[in-house]
Amino acid sequence: MSTVIKKDEVLLENIGEGVTRKVLTYSDNIMLVEICFETNSIGALHSHPHEQCTYVLSGKFEFTIKGERHIVEKGDSIYFSTNDEHGTLCLEKGVLVDVFTPKRDDFLK
Repeated sequence: MSTVIKKDEVLLENIGEGVTRKVLTYSDNIMLVEICFETNSIGALHSHPHEQCTYVLSGKFEFTIKGERHIVEKGDSIYFSTNDEHGTLCLEKGVLVDVFTPKRDDFLK
């Protein structure tokens, strides 16, 4: 079944320290999330059992992935395997679009 979600129907969640998140759409198997960062905001190091793809919609970020640092900017993308430890520092205000499989139940609480 197809579903269209309008931007005005999506809840903006303030997750603190200059970071906001919108869960755009999901099923049991996949989830699409938009995360907005202010300059110098941090996405703390973490890992999870989900596969993840991240697309840099705007801005510039320094990601730490399994101990290695990578600078990414608008148009770049990243793939994370399950349980890859990763985190980010926003170098220039920007937006990331994340896709998770399966969905992140912890984002729905």
